[in-house]
Amino acid sequence: MVDMTGIKFDKDGLIPAIVVDFESGAVLMMAYMNEESLRISICEGRTCFWSRSRNQLWRKGETSGNVQHIVSIKADCDRDTLLVTVRQTGPACHTGAMSCFYETLHDACDTQNEQFSLSTLHDVIKGRKASRKPGSYTTYLFEKGLDKILKKFGEEATEVIIAAKSDDKAETVYELSDLVYHALVLMTEVGISLDDIKNELKSRRIGDSEETS
Repeated sequence: MVDMTGIKFDKDGLIPAIVVDFESGAVLMMAYMNEESLRISICEGRTCFWSRSRNQLWRKGETSGNVQHIVSIKADCDRDTLLVTVRQTGPACHTGAMSCFYETLHDACDTQNEQFSLSTLHDVIKGRKASRKPGSYTTYLFEKGLDKILKKFGEEATEVIIAAKSDDKAETVYELSDLVYHALVLMTEVGISLDDIKNELKSRRIGDSEETS
């Protein structure tokens, strides 16, 4: 039996779980657990979380193979946040990055001040298709082919609808980001560029004549 005494789940029965890599100490991701997923994680020795958008349990790596083997689980001083130390198999982020925290908003030591854009992300995705980096989720999608990419795109679109219907802005932003990423993967697979999309949207602009399509 797992002793949950003193663990403070929120009003929805959830607790944030910050996942860090045992070898490097890097923060890999943040997800939520409920009592059941926490028990499963401890019992199986692999991370299991609760998806707020799908309203169901999900085992990390169940589809991608990027499993997280648990080294330890600790609660913070207020017992309302978990720190989960794992041995990560492959990348932790569905984008193919080792950590979900790869976008720099501010870094006092960053003198180059690199800017994020859809174009740079698209370039990374095109690079994954060309080089097929082992362990990358993006590589996995390209290796599985168009049908898999279309299936994931459809799943992400559904999750956007669920999040938006729940009136959860943060979750909707999160799911829309997933959808945009998978759209870029699809575009890369079928040979569509960002300029193709821009030109199509530009052609739809309504002029002074107020003509509509």
